[in-house]
Amino acid sequence: MTQWLRYTHQGKSGFGQLRGEEIEVYSGDLFNNPKSTNFSLKLKDVELDIPCVPSKFIALVDNFYALVTKLEHAVPEEPLYFLKASNSYLAAGQTIRVPKSYSGKVIYEGELGIVIGKACSGTSESDAAEYIFGYTCVNDVTAIEILNRNPGYAQWTRSKSFDTFGVFGPTITTGIDPMGLSIKTILNEQERQNYPISDIIFSPAKLVSLISHDMTLNPGDIIACGTSIGVGSMKPGSQVSVVIDGVGKLDNRFE
Repeated sequence: MTQWLRYTHQGKSGFGQLRGEEIEVYSGDLFNNPKSTNFSLKLKDVELDIPCVPSKFIALVDNFYALVTKLEHAVPEEPLYFLKASNSYLAAGQTIRVPKSYSGKVIYEGELGIVIGKACSGTSESDAAEYIFGYTCVNDVTAIEILNRNPGYAQWTRSKSFDTFGVFGPTITTGIDPMGLSIKTILNEQERQNYPISDIIFSPAKLVSLISHDMTLNPGDIIACGTSIGVGSMKPGSQVSVVIDGVGKLDNRFE
């Protein structure tokens, strides 16, 4: 298992491997044979950035059996997904902001994020794993009252793409099988979500395969696998954490 992150140190951006409380600094391309510089920084001395810069942030809907059952929705026959705009990207430790144009409820959604490692188009499910670089924590923040406000059109893009609403990180963890893990969301020190990834409808490999037949996936692209039961609203001043043991802990404040 290896954990990769990006950071800013003394005004300069960089990336490397997290090793305890230190970062082993690397050079080159994260997704194409990066090289160690044999230099380290202390984690406390850097500002964390998003761990990659996706060309696309794809997010799933109705991809866990427990949630589909609770909502009395039909189990989808194919992945249901939308895109979050790049302006929404937010790193661990940064502040999720209430949109100036919206005064309704804002909700958290703790999710597993797949990070693509190399260009992928039309791949099979059996080959999909070779295109998955690793996994990260995601908080798919949503202005929920906008989503279905217009009875003629569900506003997925707008409700999900406000500035600071695409939260992921702090690291990308490689060399793991996430299917035995669970996702927890902690709001103000109270556990609000705790669900097993094994309850997923379309597995990570299946998602990569099916979506790659729709569009080319590029290195650094994120596929957020969808959430399950326990979603709820945040009040300004709240602290929210998405925790996936073996992957990471994504901490943010909501204001």
